[in-house]
Amino acid sequence: MYETGTALQVRAFHVMPGMPPPEGERHSHDYRLDVVVRRDDLDERGMVVDLDLLEQALRNAAAQVDGEDLERIQPADAEAVTVEVFARWVHRQLADTLGRLSGVTLAVRVWESPVAFGGYTAPL
Repeated sequence: MYETGTALQVRAFHVMPGMPPPEGERHSHDYRLDVVVRRDDLDERGMVVDLDLLEQALRNAAAQVDGEDLERIQPADAEAVTVEVFARWVHRQLADTLGRLSGVTLAVRVWESPVAFGGYTAPL
């Protein structure tokens, strides 16, 4: 399986309701967003996906939340924006930009510290 990926960092705020401080109070994280596109075979250009397009899609998604409160992307069925929820949101943003690609999987990891992350993986 072939892979192409990129990453960037954003600072955003969130609250984990019912948790003791600092998690239970509004606080920030410097999140690292890692995205990897995978497919069994390369396309007609010899690529998994156009890396420039992938990078721009990630920059566009990150710009929506950089310096913002993640509550703005919180789905109605979630109590808070966890790293898993954040990863699913990033996946949807990139999927909207990249469109449906046959046989392609997009994996997103959102790191809230150097050692802790949540992720979401699904086909495009």
